Amino acid sequence: MDTVLLHPKIVHLPITLAMLMPIITIGLAIAVKRSWLPFRVWVLPILLQGTLLATGVAAMQSGERDEEIAGRVVPEQAIETHEEAAEFFLWVALVGLIFLFGPTLRRRDQHTQPLAFALAAVATIAVLGAGYRVGEAGGELVYVHGAANAYSTAATVEGAFQEPPDHDADSD
Repeated sequence: MDTVLLHPKIVHLPITLAMLMPIITIGLAIAVKRSWLPFRVWVLPILLQGTLLATGVAAMQSGERDEEIAGRVVPEQAIETHEEAAEFFLWVALVGLIFLFGPTLRRRDQHTQPLAFALAAVATIAVLGAGYRVGEAGGELVYVHGAANAYSTAATVEGAFQEPPDHDADSD
């Protein structure tokens, strides 16, 4: 195999962070508002969302590199659906990062800071939804359209995958 499969290795971090961010954000917002934790812990969701965005960009770049190879066995429309979902995910993640700065901007305003915390939480939930969408489209590439088969030594020159022989079948 002449190419390193980076995309499947990288893509799991932004998706995992997208799943965890609503829990982390809501939990820290409650902890800060109830004075269980100091406000400075709010840097954690900002840093994690920044990591989500950066690793999402890396995943998208690695996916673009793999697009030509996967395109040998996957319909172009399925790849486009995944790519568009990934672009949308990155934009929503960027907006989510901006909203996570809201509580820091409203830190001294006790009337609007709860709204800023709520908007930050809603933004992370939106990122989760976008992450689900891109993950679903990626899973469809692999499990429905057989994108991994493009990297298999069993793939033919034309890109069609040959089924392995069924060793469990009765030989009589």
